[in-house]
Amino acid sequence: MSNEDDLDRVFKALANKLRRAMCDELRLRPLTTKQLCEVFPEIDRTTVMMHLRVLEEAGLVVPVRKGRERFNHLDAMPIQAIHERWIGPHAAHAASGLLALKQELERAPAKAKQQDA
Repeated sequence: MSNEDDLDRVFKALANKLRRAMCDELRLRPLTTKQLCEVFPEIDRTTVMMHLRVLEEAGLVVPVRKGRERFNHLDAMPIQAIHERWIGPHAAHAASGLLALKQELERAPAKAKQQDA
């Protein structure tokens, strides 16, 4: 991810429940726009295309044309970049805290036995 504007586009794209659902579907397999319309019958084709455009501008969807069809592929790299920037460091901190708690709890029975003796 090259700059803050890229991040803003990704967060904006993922802020919408329907776009997240589209990403979930595309994570399983590439789909044509027609197939996406079938998965989301509650919205019209124009709305599906509008959401796809937002996902594409955020770098989350890569369209590949095969003849007259447009296959939409999920590109998870922008999500991975977010993970590396925010989630990974926080998860590492949380994991080290849990490890320290585990070690302390494992030492507690040994300390209790020493005090009883």
